[in-house]
Amino acid sequence: MGRLTDKVTLVTGAARGMGAAIARRFIEEGAWVTLTDVLPEVTATAAALGERADSKIHDVADEAGWATLTEALIARHGRIDVLVNNAGILLFKDLLSTSAADLRRILDVNVVGTFNGMHAVAPHMIRQRAGSIINNSSADGLHGANALSAYVSSKFAVRGMTKVAALELGPYGVRVNSVHPGGINTPMANPQGLPTAQLDFAFKQFAAQRVGRPEEAAECFVFLASAESSYCMGSELAVDGGLTAGHYYFGLPGSPPGVSAPRYTPPAQPTDK
Repeated sequence: MGRLTDKVTLVTGAARGMGAAIARRFIEEGAWVTLTDVLPEVTATAAALGERADSKIHDVADEAGWATLTEALIARHGRIDVLVNNAGILLFKDLLSTSAADLRRILDVNVVGTFNGMHAVAPHMIRQRAGSIINNSSADGLHGANALSAYVSSKFAVRGMTKVAALELGPYGVRVNSVHPGGINTPMANPQGLPTAQLDFAFKQFAAQRVGRPEEAAECFVFLASAESSYCMGSELAVDGGLTAGHYYFGLPGSPPGVSAPRYTPPAQPTDK
């Protein structure tokens, strides 16, 4: 405990998955955390985290709701130190099957929701001359992915908005950065609840050779919220097990050179000889 002592923090999309893990780690480091979500389970999640947590049912796409939320935080704590724009939704559909309505729904939460959060919180942070805004983009905000046209578009937008906000808010002491998780085992990414071993197999063509845990991603948010990242502004922090670094083509058992396969066996450990 101590890296975030008494930091007043707001985490959206915190009922479960990565948002809940972020809230838990922040509290372990001494922060006061308000968890928000459209899911009613956020109440129980916050209650389980103890007296340093509270919760609000909140739709990030609702601009008026953001004003109410931030005013309540200021009334209670007198300040807002950290905003984690984590709320997001995912849609698996190829480009030609995705409707304009589908696209608007994804953008409304993932992009407009992130914009609303920054727009509501930044004036308070500017007055404080301090603050950290962390936007949860995605590994899919760094590269393309089939069947994810709406989602990828939204996460590239979050990445771009982060850069602009960093430039505009940095002179006031407000840091804005983005995190780009990929291959994290959350209810959104794994709605079928597939076992970890099965997910690990699917990630054998990437460097980490396994799926990631929400708790691993949460550590990156702690870093960006803390004084340890005081010179990080507009940065992109990938926490994806090497997914965006690339994938293996060679050294795949049973595959001819240049043919991808879902399994990779590292070469034998080199010796001193």
